[in-house]
Amino acid sequence: MKWHYLSTVAALSLATSITSAHAQAKLFEVDPTLAEETQPAAPPPAAKPAKKEKVVKGPPAPPPAWLDTLTIDGYIEGGVAVNFNQPFNKLNWGHLYTDRANWPTFNGLLLTVQRPLDPKAEGYDFGFKFQGMIGEDMRYNHYLGILDYAIRSRTQIGPIEANVLAHFPWTSPISEGGVDLKLGMFPTYNGAEVIPAKDNLFYSHSYIFNFGPFIHTGAMVTTHVKPWLDVYTGVTSGVNTSLGWPGDNNAAASFHGGLGFNLLDGKLTILAITHTGPENPRQTDPLGVGWPTGFLGVPFTAGGWPTVLTPGWPFNQNGIGQPSFCACNPNSAIRSFNNITTTWKATEDLTFITDMSFMLESGWNPSSFGLPQKAWAAANALTGNTGFWGMAPAYPMGARAFGIAQYASYKINDTFKLNARAEFFRDNNNFFVSAFPGYFDSVNSVHGFWCPSCINQSLLNTGLYANRPFYAGTSYLAFTLGMTITPELPAKLPYVTGLIIRPELRWDTTVNGTTPFFSRSGLSSNQGMFNMDVIIPFTIL
Repeated sequence: MKWHYLSTVAALSLATSITSAHAQAKLFEVDPTLAEETQPAAPPPAAKPAKKEKVVKGPPAPPPAWLDTLTIDGYIEGGVAVNFNQPFNKLNWGHLYTDRANWPTFNGLLLTVQRPLDPKAEGYDFGFKFQGMIGEDMRYNHYLGILDYAIRSRTQIGPIEANVLAHFPWTSPISEGGVDLKLGMFPTYNGAEVIPAKDNLFYSHSYIFNFGPFIHTGAMVTTHVKPWLDVYTGVTSGVNTSLGWPGDNNAAASFHGGLGFNLLDGKLTILAITHTGPENPRQTDPLGVGWPTGFLGVPFTAGGWPTVLTPGWPFNQNGIGQPSFCACNPNSAIRSFNNITTTWKATEDLTFITDMSFMLESGWNPSSFGLPQKAWAAANALTGNTGFWGMAPAYPMGARAFGIAQYASYKINDTFKLNARAEFFRDNNNFFVSAFPGYFDSVNSVHGFWCPSCINQSLLNTGLYANRPFYAGTSYLAFTLGMTITPELPAKLPYVTGLIIRPELRWDTTVNGTTPFFSRSGLSSNQGMFNMDVIIPFTIL
C-alpha cells in the first residue's frame, strides 16, 4: 500500500516537473533574462590548498600626476526679489546681492580653476585656486584697484580668489597635522554664509553677511594642532582691498585669525574668527568738490553739498556723501568683525547652524570740534541752519553692531531640502547697514571717494529721516523660510551637472519703532518679500 502510494506521488511529482519545465521554457522564450534570475546560486568551489607562487617584484605603481586633481567648474545664477512694499526707489533695504526690487537680476557667472591640497598628503603638497565672476553681485566683491571700474553697469567683472596653497608636513607637539599656507586673494573666514551662491541655504543673505567683510588680500596660516583643533593666523591689507595704490585705502595691515574646533567625529564644528584692523579710507574728497555740477545735473554749493536735500531719489533719505567719514588717522582707527559660527549635524538629514557676530568701529561718526552729534540740530539752528555742524571735521566717536542668526536645514529626500533662518541684528549707530544703489557706490565708499547716491541713516534730521530720534539705532528682526530643490534632469546634458532652485519667503521688521524700509510712498517699519533664484552648475574638467 505504501509502495503504491509512493509511486503515485512520484508520478505526480514527475508530471508536475515536466509541465513546470515546459512552462518555464516557454516563459524564457519571451524573456530570456528570467533564466539567469531564477537559477539557484552555484555552490562555492571546494577550497584548494594554497599553492606557493614565486613573487616577482616589479616597479611600484607611479603616483598620480599633480594635475590629476585639477578641476574647472562653476555655475550661472539669476533670480528675482519681489518686494510687496513696492518701494518707490526700487531698492530692498538691508540687501546687497538682492537689492533690486521686482526686477530680474543676473547675479553672476562664476568660474573656478583649482588644484586643491590633498587632505591625505603626508609630505609636501602644493595647489592653487583662481575664481572669477561676472555679474551684478560683483559690484560688492571688488578688490580695490583690480577691475573695479572696468564695466560701467550693474554687471561687473573681477576675481574672487587668486591664491597659492601649500601643505608643510612640519609635525610637532603643537602641529600634529602639519601646517597649511594660503597666499594671495581669498574670501573672508568670517560668518556662516559665503560668496558662491550654490554653497548657501538661501538666495537672500543675512545682515551679518551683507555688512561684514567679504574678501581679503594677504596670507593665512592654518596650524593643525590636534585632529580636533586648528589655529588660524593671518595678515591682510584690509577688507575688499588689494596691495599698494589704489588697491589699499590706507597704509596699515589687519589681523585675521582664530580657532577652529572639529568635534564629535566632525558632526560638530565651531569657528571663532576675527578680522581686526584699520579700515577707514583716506578721505580724498570729503566735501565733494570733485562734483562741481552735482549728481545727475543737480547743482551743488561751492562747498560741495546739494542746495536742497531732496527726500527721494537720487539723494535718497539723506544719503549724501561718504557714510564712513572719519576725522581720525585712518591707519590707527580700528574696525573689528568677530564671528562665532557653530555647525551641528544632528542627524544624517538635519543640520543646525548658529552664527553670532559683533562689529566694532572706533573711528567713525564724529562729533564736530567736540560737539556731540545729538547737539548738531540745535547748533545749526543757532548758526542760521547752514548745515555746518555735520560737515566740518570732527572727532571720532565710534559705532557698534551685533547679531545672531539661527539656521535649520532638513533634507526631505534627494530632491527637496527645507531651510529656515531667524536673525536679530542691532546696528547701534546706523553705521553698518547701508545701501549702494549706484554702479560704483560700493567701491567709491571703500576708496573714500565722494558718494552722493550712497544711503546711510546715520546723518539725521534731514530728508525722510527728519523726525528720527537721534541715536535711536535700528534693531532688525528677519525670518526666512525656503527650499532647496535639486530636480533630476530629464536628459544628460554636456557639461551641466545639475539644477538648483531656491524659492523663499522673507519678512523683515524693526523692533524699536524705526522705519528704515522703503515703500510705495515713503518709509516703513517692515517689508515682506518673495525671492527665488535658479543656479545651473557645470563642470568643464
